[in-house]
Amino acid sequence: MLILVTGGSGSGKSEYAENTAVRLAKEEDLPLYYIAAMKPCGEEGRRRVERHWRLRAGKGFETRERYVDLKGLALPKRGVVLLECLSNLTANEMFEPEGAGDRTVEGVLAGVRSLAEKTAHLVVVTNDIFSDGMTYDEVTTLYQERLGRINRELAGAFDQVTEVVCGIPIQLKVKGSSVI
Repeated sequence: MLILVTGGSGSGKSEYAENTAVRLAKEEDLPLYYIAAMKPCGEEGRRRVERHWRLRAGKGFETRERYVDLKGLALPKRGVVLLECLSNLTANEMFEPEGAGDRTVEGVLAGVRSLAEKTAHLVVVTNDIFSDGMTYDEVTTLYQERLGRINRELAGAFDQVTEVVCGIPIQLKVKGSSVI
């Protein structure tokens, strides 16, 4: 099963995604992998990474840090993968010297497809960064356009799409049929 989880900052999407991945792994007695795409920068970045480590503690995740080139990631065994998150991965692919640069959309999508082929279940977290109604500089707008395209492509291809709002999961798509 391919599951896309979206929501705004602090919405509870990470907790929902983690619980979903843990449940799937337990149901089928599969290994559980967490692919961390956030490259910690500065004190705030380190705090966010530490918070996510605490949230995952004791849940059985084997963590792999992967900031670019998901396609090149090898996993020891077929299992359940939680990828957190597409917004960080997209930024890394755009701005890191070893990233995909102008081919960010293709690189991220190819990486997610590759992960999907290597797993029994894939849960992907992304962010809703499009609802603030603000106008941004050219580079930020390009980032938003690329992440938006990636989100749309995955939402169309995935089995389930869930938006988490105030800790409440809202199913937008389940097994190929639109709920809303």
